[in-house]
Amino acid sequence: MINKGIKLGIFAVALFAFSFTNAQDKKTPPTFEQLIEKMDANEDGKLSEDEVEGPLKDMFSEIDTDEDGFITEEEFENAPKPKGPRK
Repeated sequence: MINKGIKLGIFAVALFAFSFTNAQDKKTPPTFEQLIEKMDANEDGKLSEDEVEGPLKDMFSEIDTDEDGFITEEEFENAPKPKGPRK
């Protein structure tokens, strides 16, 4: 049986790791690779308007500069960056 001190230590480390990971996610914008991993439903390496959500969906037409209906990595990298701090 694990003693109470060890349980609390494990819990504290897990809590710290979880909070650190979440804090990092909120401060750093996602990379194109992370967006592809999360949103590219048909796994074609680009994002259609139907696949995206949130601010990316709101700015889709501004980011899709060649107007082909997809956001490529190049378009994403050249997209206008949000102004002000992320919440």
